[in-house]
Amino acid sequence: MAGSFRSLLADLEAEHDSLDRVVAGLDERGWDTSTPAEGWRVRDQVGHLTFFDRTAAQSARDPEAFVADRDRALADITAFARDAESIGRTLSGDALLDAWRVARAELVVALATAAECDESARLPWYGPPMSLRSFTTARLMETWAHGQDVVDGLDLPLTARPPTDRLAHIAFLGCATRGWSYVVRGREAPASPVLVTLTLPSGATFTNGDPSAADRVQGAALDFCLVVTQRRNVADTELEVTGDAATEWLSIAQAFAGGPTLPPPPGARLTGRRSA
Repeated sequence: MAGSFRSLLADLEAEHDSLDRVVAGLDERGWDTSTPAEGWRVRDQVGHLTFFDRTAAQSARDPEAFVADRDRALADITAFARDAESIGRTLSGDALLDAWRVARAELVVALATAAECDESARLPWYGPPMSLRSFTTARLMETWAHGQDVVDGLDLPLTARPPTDRLAHIAFLGCATRGWSYVVRGREAPASPVLVTLTLPSGATFTNGDPSAADRVQGAALDFCLVVTQRRNVADTELEVTGDAATEWLSIAQAFAGGPTLPPPPGARLTGRRSA
């Protein structure tokens, strides 16, 4: 397994552990805390991760079985949603945390095994198939994004889950899914390139795109990741956005699979950003 993929897996595990530290000490009342996602409590967020870490592990272990199960499940969206929600809504907080720990550990093993067999493999999912690396990055993104919902719901400061340079993975995925943000809406992405230049928590620079592009996005990697995962409206960040193409993209940016959704309205999610 190439060192770069091993490093990505280590970052995925670190993201798991970061959220684990936030929820590990919660009592049942804490698990029942509402989060900004309507109708979702902390337990629903972690239950969601548990369910999809399990199905992601299946995709890595046995892609054909995953596709068959996925297609059967998606034939009845209501039942599928009910099954996905049941983990968080039927288990106690401690049992749910144990279930998530097992699911995510199995996921990491399945991804590592898939990489050893064929690191160029493409894995099926609920949207377009993804390369093994993008698939793993997407799981990291999901963990971080749903973790943000938990942090916001509990009204915790940034120090409860400090931003790290793992945000570079999410930023990359956010840039890579620019076209998907249009496709999922039945629209054609504009041909105009966009240059994204971000400052990571360490002070390092993340850059993606054509350096000569007139359309640009500049600012903190944290702000960009919050926008492309639809956890903040771009108006509530300090991102500098130049050009019509960049402006339109960030108004609909969607770095995750599923149907088209929109970011929260301006001012709707301003918690979880205080330093202490």
